[in-house]
Amino acid sequence: MKEDQSELCAAKLAALAAPERLRILKFLRGGPRNVGEIAEMLDTPAVNVTHHMHVLTHARLVTRRKQGRFVYYSIMPGVLESDKAHDQLDLGCCQLKLPADDAAEG
Repeated sequence: MKEDQSELCAAKLAALAAPERLRILKFLRGGPRNVGEIAEMLDTPAVNVTHHMHVLTHARLVTRRKQGRFVYYSIMPGVLESDKAHDQLDLGCCQLKLPADDAAEG
């Protein structure tokens, strides 16, 4: 693995080290969401979500799209693979399985 790939992989793994960010990625499985929607799901202030989204964007796990005064975040194409049993994040250097459903996400 090249040095650049190692650093990107480490950044992705570090970004996933926070449970809130894993919950955000699981929430984004349902489609694009803005900071307000994510903050409501996490029951946390929007400023905290903004920080988490910056980390996830920097790690190239999510993309952002501005629409009017809102920014919508989505899982980066190619990162999420789904089947009936589970969803899987393809980090390029490794894969992480996510539970198919989480009742806490409503």
